[in-house]
Amino acid sequence: MAFVTLSDIRAARERIANKIECTPTVLSHSLSEQLGVPVHLKLEHRQTTGSFKLRGASNAVASLSADEKARGVVASSTGNHGRALAHAAKLEAMRAVICMSRLVPQNKLDEIRRLGADVRIVGNSQDEAQQEVERLVAQEGLAMLPPFDHPAIIAGQGTLGLEIIEQVPDAALVLVQLSGGGLASGIAAAVKSVSPGTNVIGISMARGAAMKASLDAGRPLEVEELPTLADSLGGGIGLDNRLTFAMCRDLLDDVVLLSEDEIAAGIRHAYEQEREIVEGAGAVGIAALLAGKVKANGPVVVLLSGRNIDMGLHRKIICGEALSISETAA
Repeated sequence: MAFVTLSDIRAARERIANKIECTPTVLSHSLSEQLGVPVHLKLEHRQTTGSFKLRGASNAVASLSADEKARGVVASSTGNHGRALAHAAKLEAMRAVICMSRLVPQNKLDEIRRLGADVRIVGNSQDEAQQEVERLVAQEGLAMLPPFDHPAIIAGQGTLGLEIIEQVPDAALVLVQLSGGGLASGIAAAVKSVSPGTNVIGISMARGAAMKASLDAGRPLEVEELPTLADSLGGGIGLDNRLTFAMCRDLLDDVVLLSEDEIAAGIRHAYEQEREIVEGAGAVGIAALLAGKVKANGPVVVLLSGRNIDMGLHRKIICGEALSISETAA
């Protein structure tokens, strides 16, 4: 299948313009001083539903046929895609079924249910939850809208790349969250098309980074999904991955992995220095800079991708309390 293109992303932007927020980008004085170059924060965690996922979900729902909308939608999710899809489906008065593993935090489950979606908890990984999705597609005829490996999802997430370059035209480096690759591939496709000299680096956690392992192996792999502070970055990329593996392979300039302590430091910095509440996945760009794992010789844009963190866990991280492995997924 052909890559998602700049024209696809621009079409998505028009399609979802009245369904999402164009989020601001602000200068981080603390990070700029530390790195010696301007560091800008793209505040996508302020998006409606609390994460970037609304862009892809809104574009995918808007792209459905009337018959598909009548039948309803289904997806697997680590939380934020499910919340975004539930929101987009509710606006269209559509049925939505969200299948998730036992690793998804309770606060995300509660919000998806509040939006009216049918929640199914299946297994201990997103791959296991996907099996329930496929059963519902086969038996009930629901339209599957996966969290990343879908052209409309990728194009919707890519609208962020257009906004980033418009807001910071001289960006030398963009740091973007990397999980299944829908966000990273969409942003990289947009950024590389309009600003070819800008580097794009994917950031993930060391615990269960499926895309990184797959890129290293040269093919999609199954990787054990583990509890992590960056729970939104969990899950596999699918052994039959059609788009995001190849797009990330060809478009990303590098991939950086972070420890749990480094992710926690990113969450603390976001709150203490930037006065922003972000979840673990949302903080990985900041964490990579603080850990010295990313160098830049020009303006940097760091994406804050989501804010949907359990506030009890957030308080413990801010207070510097020791966390058990089980708490990272609580």
